[in-house]
Amino acid sequence: MSNPVCVNVRVPATTANIGPGFDCLGAALTLYNQFQFTALPGSRADSLPSLAIEVEGTEADRVGRDRRNLAYKAFCYFFEHAKQPIPNLHLKISLGVPLARGLGSSATAIVGGLVAANALAENPLSQAQILDLAIALEGHPDNVAPALLGGCQLAVFDRPTSAWTLCPVQWAANVVPVVAIPDFELSTEAARAVLPQQSSYADAIFNMAHLGLLMKGLETGRGEWIRVALQDRLHQPFRTALISGFSEVQNAAMDAGAQGLVISGAGPTLLALCTPEVAPAVAAQIQAAWGHQGITARVATLQLDLKGAIAQPVSA
Repeated sequence: MSNPVCVNVRVPATTANIGPGFDCLGAALTLYNQFQFTALPGSRADSLPSLAIEVEGTEADRVGRDRRNLAYKAFCYFFEHAKQPIPNLHLKISLGVPLARGLGSSATAIVGGLVAANALAENPLSQAQILDLAIALEGHPDNVAPALLGGCQLAVFDRPTSAWTLCPVQWAANVVPVVAIPDFELSTEAARAVLPQQSSYADAIFNMAHLGLLMKGLETGRGEWIRVALQDRLHQPFRTALISGFSEVQNAAMDAGAQGLVISGAGPTLLALCTPEVAPAVAAQIQAAWGHQGITARVATLQLDLKGAIAQPVSA
């Protein structure tokens, strides 16, 4: 490689689970991290490539600038999979997705690194193959699938072929996501540690029925279906105790007209679904309810991102 080659990748935040869709359902939101990968001349197969990372945006001081950086690890994983030398690299990260809040920040890094590597390698892998690598790195598909593909995605594993089937879920225009991001964190590890090792048939059937109803509720925008469908027995009953003020915020959102309020991913961000008419009131009441608990929260009314990860080459 004689000249620098550069690609910008924009990756959306995601909200996973959406109530009953534990570890299989997620949606991309209009909140983004951006990554600029510049491959530099002089890469060698017999030595460690050089690396420089700069980070800007809120919480930039918390993002690693060495080879443990997750976007860089995903970038290297691609080249190792493709059996190609890892190029020398300058990586610039612009943060818009908060860290450790249940909005898929790690998924943006994984998808960003893989998509950029594929672009710099002249696209040897299909989108489906990139998704397989992303799931292998993340461990489950609910965040990386919508981060890569956009929209709302249901991911199903086919055991006989060991392959993932992705089913796009229609999302009506009158279903508005409102996210409430508190000023405290909750690690995915802590949120998973409180889950039971086994569930009853009754709870499994409960979630299957509610997930089916949620698919139709999101497709049609029928608020009464969404309200019922957002109930869950597999993860939220065990995680709400880890989120201060959850009940108060949930009650405030419902009183303001929300169709439901659930934990976004592992939390602590909360996701309310509502109509456009009541979205401002829902956002205001959520913020006020957490404020009464002494918790500062950033509340944003967003939209569904339909494009997923976008890579744009940059002229040298």
